[in-house]
Amino acid sequence: MALIEFSDKGLCCPQGGFYIDPWKPVDKALITHAHSDHARWGSQSYLCHHYTKPLLQLRLGDNPYQSVEWGETVFVNGVKVSFHPAGHVIGSSQIRVEYNGEVWVVSGDYKVVDDGLSGQFEVVPCHTFITESTFGLPIYKWKLPHQINNDIQDWILRNQSQNKTSVIIAYSLGKAQRAIKAIAEVIEKIYVHGAIWNVHETLIKAGWNLPVVKRVTYETSKEELAGSVVVAPPSADGSAWMKRFPNHSTGVCSDWMQVRGNVRRRNVDAGFVMSDHADWPGLLQAVKATGAEKVYVTHGFQATFSRYLNEIGIEAAEVKTEYGDDEDISSTSPEGDASEDSPILPQTDETTETND
Repeated sequence: MALIEFSDKGLCCPQGGFYIDPWKPVDKALITHAHSDHARWGSQSYLCHHYTKPLLQLRLGDNPYQSVEWGETVFVNGVKVSFHPAGHVIGSSQIRVEYNGEVWVVSGDYKVVDDGLSGQFEVVPCHTFITESTFGLPIYKWKLPHQINNDIQDWILRNQSQNKTSVIIAYSLGKAQRAIKAIAEVIEKIYVHGAIWNVHETLIKAGWNLPVVKRVTYETSKEELAGSVVVAPPSADGSAWMKRFPNHSTGVCSDWMQVRGNVRRRNVDAGFVMSDHADWPGLLQAVKATGAEKVYVTHGFQATFSRYLNEIGIEAAEVKTEYGDDEDISSTSPEGDASEDSPILPQTDETTETND
């Protein structure tokens, strides 16, 4: 019996009686991070890292949550489990599972370059490594975080010189916090959409030292917004909510902006290649560093990445999962202000915000 099996509910550890990032309700769910393709509503109990717990409470509502520190060992029905930094977003973790001397590691989503907020990816040696491959093609190679920040800052300053409002589109958990941190280095007037405000306030209450921002409300005047920066989630782009910014320039923070033509097709003014996932060199670096004898490749370009690993002598297999379509749930008022005031509960088409 394998230590982790691939079931119709998700990654299952039969010896421990738990699932990792299950996509259907289970008795015990171990959660790598708070993005909704990995953290789903309906399970009886949840185990996660301390930083992830308040985000799960925001997004999934009240549930029996237990949280641990990175590297802290817990035993679940005799199986040794620990959480380790993944570097994807705040609180994101890899999960190490050990039983009878056999070690498996589930990566969740990860990146190997430290963005200054999400933690430094930790290499966890193992016999078997389950890795994502969201950007598992050789064409994907990211700039360093400080280079991306400089590009965003230069664009904002150009807009400000023309008295334009800079609207930055960024996923509410992950990219938004990185963008806000970069923006705060060059301008104090930072406004945010309600979806980002809720995540921001949750993190501040949890002890994170984040820049001061203001929420865009119906009372926010156009005069206040002139020359400012507004950070909004993808659901706001092209919505009625955007009509309150008559003289603005739109920039999108997205991994997919590296592909030529995406800025033009998205009909935006600027694209910033900001990713919370490992690029091709990062994926290879992580896999090799684990020393794993067997690698299972999940969501993304798993066929290409697993084939390449086999070609270079690392035994690998492709696994189909329901990960890879991060979604941000938001409640939309009749006026079109997707504010995400409600917790993420069972999803409907009307409440799904899709992340790039």
